[in-house]
Amino acid sequence: MSVKISIFQSLMFLFNRFILRRYRSHKPKYQKCTSSLLQTDLSSHTLIFNLEGALLKSDSLFPYFMLVAFEAGGVMRSFLLYILYPFISLMSHEMGVNVMVFVSFFGIKKDGFRAGRAVLPKYFLEDVGLEMFKVLRKGGKRIGVSDDLPQVMIEGFLKDYLEIEVVVGREMKVVGGYYMGVMEDKTKHDLVFDELVRKERLNTGHVIGITSFNTSLHRYLFSQFCQEIYFVKKSDKRNWQTLPKNQYPKPLIFHDGRLAIKPTLMNTLVLFMWGPFAIAAAAARLFVSLCIPYTFSIPILCFFGCRLTVEINEVSSQKLNSSQRKGCLFACNHRTLLDPLYIGFALKSKNITTVTYSLSRVSELLAPIKTVRLTRDRVSDGKAMKKLLSEGDLVVCPEGTTCREPHLLRFSPLFTEISDVIVPVAVTSPATFFYGTTASGLKAFDPLFFLMDPYPTYTVQFLDPVSGVSCQDPDGKLKFEVANHVQSVIGKALDFECTNLTRKDKYLILAGNNGVVKKN
Repeated sequence: MSVKISIFQSLMFLFNRFILRRYRSHKPKYQKCTSSLLQTDLSSHTLIFNLEGALLKSDSLFPYFMLVAFEAGGVMRSFLLYILYPFISLMSHEMGVNVMVFVSFFGIKKDGFRAGRAVLPKYFLEDVGLEMFKVLRKGGKRIGVSDDLPQVMIEGFLKDYLEIEVVVGREMKVVGGYYMGVMEDKTKHDLVFDELVRKERLNTGHVIGITSFNTSLHRYLFSQFCQEIYFVKKSDKRNWQTLPKNQYPKPLIFHDGRLAIKPTLMNTLVLFMWGPFAIAAAAARLFVSLCIPYTFSIPILCFFGCRLTVEINEVSSQKLNSSQRKGCLFACNHRTLLDPLYIGFALKSKNITTVTYSLSRVSELLAPIKTVRLTRDRVSDGKAMKKLLSEGDLVVCPEGTTCREPHLLRFSPLFTEISDVIVPVAVTSPATFFYGTTASGLKAFDPLFFLMDPYPTYTVQFLDPVSGVSCQDPDGKLKFEVANHVQSVIGKALDFECTNLTRKDKYLILAGNNGVVKKN
């Protein structure tokens, strides 16, 4: 948030803060427990809350800076932050935060930084206290303030997912388009907060502050400008419940980043200890998948920790085991790039082909099954898919992109026109340490990150066949009905929610583009 501040205002603020405060009592007007706010009508009040002190359950900011260091800076930067943390913990709170900011942000390109909107919201949401969330939902206007976290880390989370109207964080210094790893001076931040609260008092007449006893700056600022102040204690936070996913103001459908677990101090230690073994395990699993026939590779991969569960009903079993079967069209939801490969494992067949829109060249070369790149031209793509189906089994992912959360994106109806019989396939692939998908990173590494998990796991369910519309859709409407039906069947089998979101929606949110991936 930008506010024009004159030199006179700056001098008056410093005079008020450092001189006048010595000659008057600056005790807060009210010191109350936040639980009483749940029984109060706050619809006409403005609520100003401290993010790390009053909303998040955890007191440690290390995991959030570790996420920035790992996702935006790489493994070496995150390792540096980890080995420095014992020394950081011995510093004062302010100095420790400044060091973590410097290590995490120094040299990161501003325009390319998307962790604040694509990665961090997931972990912030998992740390929100349900009790304080309910209080904030009762307020007429909500203002989120942070004295320790940069604006670029918190704005996306608070505005996009908690629907907070105004966010005031520390701005980062930028030189030549790159972050210098230093936040703007606190005085400027305080002046912005001062100006903001004064305007709110004029507009609403009643401002309520919610902070903690550990944030001395905000305790002072809140006491000067808020009519009422509520303090959150550590004992209160320990009793808070975590905000359930079904109560998120906006559902978290898309998020990016490689880490699947919150990098707390202990989790980070486990990750770095597992790292060398993960690389060796991924290399061994990849070699077995590429070079050894299915008959022998499946038990070997099980020995190396890979897990595959296959569920098939009687109708699908008869269809798949028929001696007269030629090519079969499998339509599956999309969890990772390895979906078609695991369907091939489930069928114990390498005579299977999959079609893609933007698979990287490296992934195409490494794929043990045939992959064909589509052109996004409906007529030519349809002809190509029919030709492939006549040669053998064909796997399509109508969503067009992967989705990590229990949601299904809109199914493109092109696959419904290819065959008279479609076999829906529901796949799930839970992640332990790493996600095998990315929107803004290098897609060539997606299979490797999936194979770096301790136990790469897949569940493949073959569902009842569905009739296609290859010869019976004169008005062009039936194909959409069939596509939606296949989506709903897979969603019901997995207990996933069906949406109308598309590949373009995902990439606009996570990567800031329309989903065209460079060939790497």
